Amino acid sequence: MVPFKTLNDFNVKNKTVIVRVDFNSEVDLLTKQITSSVRISAHAQFTLKELMEKGAKVVVLSHQGRKGDLDYTDLSQHANILEKMLKRPVKYVDDLFSEKAKNAVKQLQTGEILVLENVRSWSEETKSGTPAQQSNTDLVKNLAPLADLFVNDAFSVAHRDNVSMIGFTAVLPSAAGRIMERELTQLNKVLENPQHPCIYIMGGAKADDSLEISKYILNNNVADSLLLGGIISQLFLVAKGLNLGEGTMEFLEKKELLNLIPGIQNLLINYSDKIILPVDVALNVDGKRVEIPVNHLPSEYPIFDIGTKTVEKYVNIISKAQSIVVSGPLGVYENSNFCYGTKTVFETIANSKTSSLAGGGNTIAALDQYGLTNRISYISTAGGALVEALMGKKLPGVVALETAIATKNSAQN
Repeated sequence: MVPFKTLNDFNVKNKTVIVRVDFNSEVDLLTKQITSSVRISAHAQFTLKELMEKGAKVVVLSHQGRKGDLDYTDLSQHANILEKMLKRPVKYVDDLFSEKAKNAVKQLQTGEILVLENVRSWSEETKSGTPAQQSNTDLVKNLAPLADLFVNDAFSVAHRDNVSMIGFTAVLPSAAGRIMERELTQLNKVLENPQHPCIYIMGGAKADDSLEISKYILNNNVADSLLLGGIISQLFLVAKGLNLGEGTMEFLEKKELLNLIPGIQNLLINYSDKIILPVDVALNVDGKRVEIPVNHLPSEYPIFDIGTKTVEKYVNIISKAQSIVVSGPLGVYENSNFCYGTKTVFETIANSKTSSLAGGGNTIAALDQYGLTNRISYISTAGGALVEALMGKKLPGVVALETAIATKNSAQN
């Protein structure tokens, strides 16, 4: 039983429902045109469509980029894309909570949907605070009196205590949307009640959180094996005492990752049987793939992939798994000469009947590139929120929903 209310707990017919979604999309920085509508599609397909079909008056809050950044835009494009996906009219106003927005909300009819302006057009949105503090802001004080229910469907922003994420939970009946509900249900499976053997595969270029995630899943007996690739594996190899080569070492130092070495060394001492590192790597030798055993390092050439023997080792471990979590490609998957590790490991996961969860932008892009998206049990569109959840941290957006149900029940069925 989930510790928060869902859409199953409320009758939304003729009710005004404020829905916080995450429409934050990839944007061409020159044209400002949206290049990927994956997140919009997910919210449209599940939560928003259901609310409209059940006769709710739907008010959508979301963000796109940060004010001042190149990917910051208004939400008019998002509203147009949503309209095409839902095949029903979608209203949009270039206002957030002043009279123009409030009048648009008041005029909504049963089954209609309205997208308000980018919440980050308002400077107070990203300030920190508790639900009670955030409820005492202009956004919540102006919009909450017009609504009967707040639905948080933006799991990918749940690690932030922004006003639109937690402020409404202090003053309105609140529920998790279908995307939020699915994300948390899947995370619960892999973090709280994983089927064993449980395998974690971690790769990619962002290694900053690798130590904290590894500590959490190993210290709490979540993972039985941790298979490493990408920059993360290079960092662990250095912690094991290997010199990877002057160029690679300078890269790790420039990224300020070498300060993680002492903590990683402690993990290697305590969990040497669970942390599985590459036994060979593929070097980029003037554009060509050249594989060498790791004990033949250092090399002047950069490491671009795990080697064939490592792939065989990983595939063997994966074949015995009952649950798998994968975050990050195992090499430079965009380059056809160095995609072997990522492609083979991801295909092995897709071809198995094992429960699998995949997350992270590059992970999703690689799965899509190989045509494997529909063969993974669950794909999380979250980034930072997923990482923090895997580190065992409490997410403010989720905590707000959990605490909201103790006193907010007037709109329940």
